[in-house]
Amino acid sequence: MPNKLEVANLRAWFGDNQALHDIDLVLPERAVTAVIGPSGCGKSTFIRCLNRLHETVPGTRVSGRVLLDGADIYAANVDPVQVRGKVGMVFQRPNPFPTMSIFDNVAAGLRLNGIRSTRDNLAGIVEQSLRQAALWDEVKDSLTASGVSISGGQQQRLCIARALAVSPEVILMDEPCSALDPIATTKIETLIHELKEKYTIVIVTHSMQQAARVSDFTAFMYLGRLVEFGMTQKLFTAPEKKETEDYITGRFG
Repeated sequence: MPNKLEVANLRAWFGDNQALHDIDLVLPERAVTAVIGPSGCGKSTFIRCLNRLHETVPGTRVSGRVLLDGADIYAANVDPVQVRGKVGMVFQRPNPFPTMSIFDNVAAGLRLNGIRSTRDNLAGIVEQSLRQAALWDEVKDSLTASGVSISGGQQQRLCIARALAVSPEVILMDEPCSALDPIATTKIETLIHELKEKYTIVIVTHSMQQAARVSDFTAFMYLGRLVEFGMTQKLFTAPEKKETEDYITGRFG
């Protein structure tokens, strides 16, 4: 399985507080990698470094390398906006733009990235993205309705459609089901399984059961460090590190 992202000696700070320490990790292409660990261990900070969102917070900084298809996204000549087009993000809480319709929410990513399309072509991309997000059949007759007029689970799939519209290569998901009910969660998990046929996916989750269900690989983080990384089934059944075993068996965290 080829590698999509390679992380080397990654460190991150909020002001003087170091949040990530020397992360080395290789993320395989067209696979789902789950990032688990107790609250405050650096999971969200880590994935925000994978598309240069961390640096949008005042007072933050990053060192080390993140290679996307072998090219360092932190190189001096790289435009962060282009990086975020290739590495999309779905956040913890659904965040459709409330003043925009369902259609315009999906199209927003294209417009923000300066992609010019005719209305007909735009409509085709919006439909394709909504179909990929398993939402088209539910909203095709209400595309002019507000993006916040649909259920929370539908809003999250709308945000996934918005991320897909710009044709990313990697999709980052930061606890995408934490605000959803079990039925909506199942739909998102099914969608993740389908999307990995085409995309590389990294999902932060507080649920070890979810990590076991949806991921091919799992990274366990603790206190800003990567403790263990491996195939999900092996990490959950025969972890190499005592800290990993203690966490997954509920002794701490």
